[in-house]
Amino acid sequence: MSSNATIKIVAPSSIIDRLVALIDGWLSTSARIAVRNGDLPYFGL
Repeated sequence: MSSNATIKIVAPSSIIDRLVALIDGWLSTSARIAVRNGDLPYFGL
């Protein structure tokens, strides 16, 4: 049995899915920067 796990991630196909994925990426990056600076991340739009 392998000690590694793999997950297949399907790319978003519709325009709305791509937009949501883009916004999610921005929010995740913003949260990582806030945590690195010692602040609480701002969640939401």
